[in-house]
Amino acid sequence: MTDTICAIATGMSVGAISIIRLSGPDAITVVNDLFIEKDLTKVRTHTIHYGHLYDNDILLDEVLVMIMLAPKTYTKENIVEINCHGGINTTTKILETLLKKNVRLATPGEYTKRAFLNGRISLLEAESVNDLINATNDASRIMALNNIGGKLTKQIRDIREKMGKVLANIEVNIDYPEYEDELQVTHDLMHQYLTKFSTDLSLLVDNAKNGKLINNGINVAIIGKPNVGKSSILNFLLDEDKAIVTDIPGTTRDIVEGSITLNGVRINFIDTAGIRETTDTVEQIGVLKSKEKAEKADLVIYVVNNNEELTEEEIKLLDNLKDKEIIILVNKNDLPTKIDVEKIKKYDIVYGNTKNFDGLENLKKAIIEKFELEKIVNNDMSYLSNIRQIDLINKAKEAIDTALKSEKDGMEVDIIEIDLKLAWNLLGELIGDAYTDELVDNIFSNFCLGK
Repeated sequence: MTDTICAIATGMSVGAISIIRLSGPDAITVVNDLFIEKDLTKVRTHTIHYGHLYDNDILLDEVLVMIMLAPKTYTKENIVEINCHGGINTTTKILETLLKKNVRLATPGEYTKRAFLNGRISLLEAESVNDLINATNDASRIMALNNIGGKLTKQIRDIREKMGKVLANIEVNIDYPEYEDELQVTHDLMHQYLTKFSTDLSLLVDNAKNGKLINNGINVAIIGKPNVGKSSILNFLLDEDKAIVTDIPGTTRDIVEGSITLNGVRINFIDTAGIRETTDTVEQIGVLKSKEKAEKADLVIYVVNNNEELTEEEIKLLDNLKDKEIIILVNKNDLPTKIDVEKIKKYDIVYGNTKNFDGLENLKKAIIEKFELEKIVNNDMSYLSNIRQIDLINKAKEAIDTALKSEKDGMEVDIIEIDLKLAWNLLGELIGDAYTDELVDNIFSNFCLGK
């Protein structure tokens, strides 16, 4: 943390400008040694200065230099940003010159890591910076921006502070029973506290499911027996000829994938091999893959033919997927009806055909309704979203529920306190009020250089 660091903050490619960022105690003096027009150590903060950089007598480039003085900077340290001409050679030459001074190359995410360690942002906000950089759709971008703003951090910190007050009160009751003026944390009072904490954490857990969908997208497996139109449906949804379409059953032997965006959320479609009993070894592998994809998918679009009766094999497969979200697409509705809809009426059903694609737009609407995307995606989104965050909030909720059970079972308050303190610690780890060096290093190792 006492080093002055530097890195290229823009992409290494041909472009109009490149930005090289320095942060640390010597950031200004190092650049000042290369800048000939004025003394940068005496300029006002948050100002930009035109001039030239020299390495001894060798001109490096014509530049704009931005000076930002601590503590009102991204890292809360002195920061200098050099705007030079774009291109790999010029940018690299300036970076090499800086590294010959009392400066080292920043590690991935080190600027944001310093912002966290210096107390400017929470760990959750720091992760959201990376989420914003990697956002692939509007929904994930808006969610990341909201989380950077600190709304979610404040929400979690408020819950944790209330837990902390209860824990402190319990400790006083235990260690200083003679202090009769202090609030006595009785079973009834503990029940009220824990019920409120459980409700607050339940909301965060439920919203985290939405955050995961927004960040990762919704995986949709299109399955059914051979030659029911799965590949044609995929091609329609993607608006491109991604999958080979023929009248020959079993044409699709492997998984074909593609994505679209609905209501700002990425939908990942997976066209699978037709599922049927077969002696063909290659096709058997494809069928096995199809079943695996269906098991792992967030949603299964099960395609059946309107002009054919449901087979026992189709009904059995549907029963095996009873715990999954399922939409039945009845294809070929332009042909005479032979399917017994009564056997599938408990599922959401969409009718259409792949001849003129009539009704297939309704399939997109059904997906939006199934996941309530219109409610999930809004300008106020503040959801936990990555695996680390979701795991911690789930564990905190479980700890509170365990404490509630202990309270109902009549256990002593100091025993119930153990699970309450566990939840308090987990929330601290979530926002970074409590952390290990290994955890911080792992998180920021996934960032890009220069951020």
